Amino acid sequence: MAAALLLSACGVTRGGEGEANRRLSMYIPNSPGGGYDLTGRAAARVLEDADLSGRFEVTNVIGAGGTVAMQRLLNEKGVDDLVMSMGLGVVGATYTNDSKARVSQATPIARLIEDQEALIVPKDSPFKTVQDLVDAWKADPSSVTIGGGSSPGGPDFLFPMQLAKTVGIEPKQVKYIVYDGGGPLTSALLGKKIDVGTSGPSEFEGQLKDGSLRVLAVSGEERLDTVDAPTLKESGIDMTFVNWRGILAPPGISDESRDRLVAMFTKMHQTKGWKDAVKRNGWIDSFATGEEFRTFLLEQDKRVETTLKELGLV
Repeated sequence: MAAALLLSACGVTRGGEGEANRRLSMYIPNSPGGGYDLTGRAAARVLEDADLSGRFEVTNVIGAGGTVAMQRLLNEKGVDDLVMSMGLGVVGATYTNDSKARVSQATPIARLIEDQEALIVPKDSPFKTVQDLVDAWKADPSSVTIGGGSSPGGPDFLFPMQLAKTVGIEPKQVKYIVYDGGGPLTSALLGKKIDVGTSGPSEFEGQLKDGSLRVLAVSGEERLDTVDAPTLKESGIDMTFVNWRGILAPPGISDESRDRLVAMFTKMHQTKGWKDAVKRNGWIDSFATGEEFRTFLLEQDKRVETTLKELGLV
């Protein structure tokens, strides 16, 4: 596995004492434009703007669906000025890439948001509704190619597999192509290399606004204010699916360092800047820290492993 590093400073160096002058680093486990990138950079910007931290150095660590970044984080044992943006996709990637690097081995800091998945098509796609897609898919599963911005085990993969099972298609028949984040996935959709994309709609804000891409449906319980599309349930499909994203730190840091990072992200969560970012991106606030987040990570490990075993992928 190879890791491609793209370094990008997210803000300016501040003067003074304390946390507002403390330099921090953040790993992003996918390419620029992806969901982890959007979430991580939004958090870093708010932390800087609110004087809750000093300069953030954000590094995109690309490779194996987030497994490369996860292993690098675990290798930085005891480093207390480093965090990583991550989520459900990284959990799955560690299994499908046969890695021993589990998210539950890191230090949990905070779960930040949940994000609905969307079924996205080019503007001139023959699929005008979800039912159009389902009818063609059931008639010939091999005729529909689906792309996602996460590797097998990630949300963009698990969502169409669960959808296929719900509408009566064998998940193993789904033609799924992996793209490393929202940027490459957008290019594939615009270039008509795939029929349908599955990912968070916030990653396609520009293309949805200019009409070059359309959303057939979103996967949550309720419609999103930022997307003009029905839910799957409104479309007659009894299913919901929600992704999530959060922040980890390396293992082995002191309790004091962990508590400092938890307090920093807790204060960030309370700022107007973060609330605005959540609303702007159509995210769902699901903030959790401490033992609640640790327990959640252990549950996610078990959930993803069970699903992937059912699909014969691990």
